[in-house]
Amino acid sequence: MDEKLKALNINNKYDMGNYHDKSMFIYFFYVALSTDIITSIAMSRTTLKDIALELNISVSTVSKALSDSYEISEATKKIVQEYARKHNFHPNKLARSLKIGKSNTIGVIVSNISNTFVSQILDGIQIASQQTIYDIIFMQSREDERIEKNCIDVLRMRGIDGLMIAPVSSGSNIEELKALIKAKIPVVIFDRINHKLDTFKVGVNNFQGAYDATQHLIQQGKRNILHITGKNLGVAEERLNGFKAALSDAGIPFNKNHYIECNFNSTADLDKTIKEILIKEYVNHKNIDAIFGATDVITTRTLGILAELQVEVPAQVAVIGFSNTQIAASLNPALSTVVQPATEIGELATKKLIETINMTRPIHEFETIELPTQLIVRKSSL
Repeated sequence: MDEKLKALNINNKYDMGNYHDKSMFIYFFYVALSTDIITSIAMSRTTLKDIALELNISVSTVSKALSDSYEISEATKKIVQEYARKHNFHPNKLARSLKIGKSNTIGVIVSNISNTFVSQILDGIQIASQQTIYDIIFMQSREDERIEKNCIDVLRMRGIDGLMIAPVSSGSNIEELKALIKAKIPVVIFDRINHKLDTFKVGVNNFQGAYDATQHLIQQGKRNILHITGKNLGVAEERLNGFKAALSDAGIPFNKNHYIECNFNSTADLDKTIKEILIKEYVNHKNIDAIFGATDVITTRTLGILAELQVEVPAQVAVIGFSNTQIAASLNPALSTVVQPATEIGELATKKLIETINMTRPIHEFETIELPTQLIVRKSSL
C-alpha cells in the first residue's frame, strides 16, 4: 500500500488532483476516510479489554466466550454475551481477519449492474451468501479490460478470500487471475464461461440457446437472419456457432454480411451501429427478414430502433434474442426471448466458490456447469 501511494505521488490523502485514475482515487479515499472514522469510533466504543476489566476476567476469556468456545463454561458465556449486548459491543472484523488470515470477504466483478440479467445474477449471489459468514464486494468492469484489471487489483488489496468474475473477454487479465489462484485466492468464472482460465465455471449452454432461437425463426419461414452481437463479448463465439449450426442444418448458407459486432462500451455507438445496419440491410435493400440479438441490451434496443424506423415487427422483420428483461411481455410487440437462469447462476457460482475456499487439498480438475436456457415465443417472432 505504501509503495502504491508513493508511486501515485500523493501529498494529501484527500487531494484528487494527484490521481490520474479516478477509480483508484475512490479506493484510496475510502481507505483514508475509513481509517479516520475507525480511529474516531475506536476512541469511544466498548472493547474486549473494557469487558474484561469490568467483569474481572482475562481478554482471552472474553474473546473465547464471544466466539462460543467449548473451553468456556456456559455460565461465563452468558455473562459475557449479555454484557456485550447491553453495551452494544461489535467485534472488530478487521482485527480478527488479520489474526486468522481470512477476511471472510468475497469479491464479485460484473460488467454493469444496470443490466437486468446481471442484477438477477447478483440477486442469486446474495441469496447464496446471506446464510454464510461471507461479505460481498461488488465492482463493475464496464466491459473494459483496464477497469477490470483495476478491480482485480483493488479487491486483492482488500484481502478477499475468493473472486467471482464475468470476464470482459475470453482472455482478459488472465495473468492477474492466475496470480490470484497462485496466492491461494480461488477464482470462479460465471456467465462468460469461454474464458481461458482453468477454473470452475458456471453459465448456460450458449450454443443450444442460440440454435433454438435461430431454428424457431427458420420454422417461421425466415431465411435472411441478421445476427447482432457485442465486440469481444465473452459469450459471442458459442452463440455465433449455435446460429451457424441452425442455418447449416436448414440448408441456409451463412452470410458474413449478416453478422454484426457492436461496441458495448458506448450506448451511443451501439445504437448508431444497429441503426446503420438496419437502414442498409432492410430500409434500403430489404435483405433481411429476421433479427437474432445476442444480448439483453442488443435485443431490446434493436426493437426500439425498428420502431423508430417505422419497420413493422414481426410483419416486416421478426425479432428474437437473449434477454432476461421482466417487461418482455409488455413491449409492443411482446418480445420473444431466450431466457437464462440468472439467479441460479449466481447461487451456484457462490456455492462453488465457498466450497473451493474451504477445500483443504489442491484441486486439479475443474467443472464447467452449463445450465439450459428457455425459449419463450411471443408476438415479435410469429
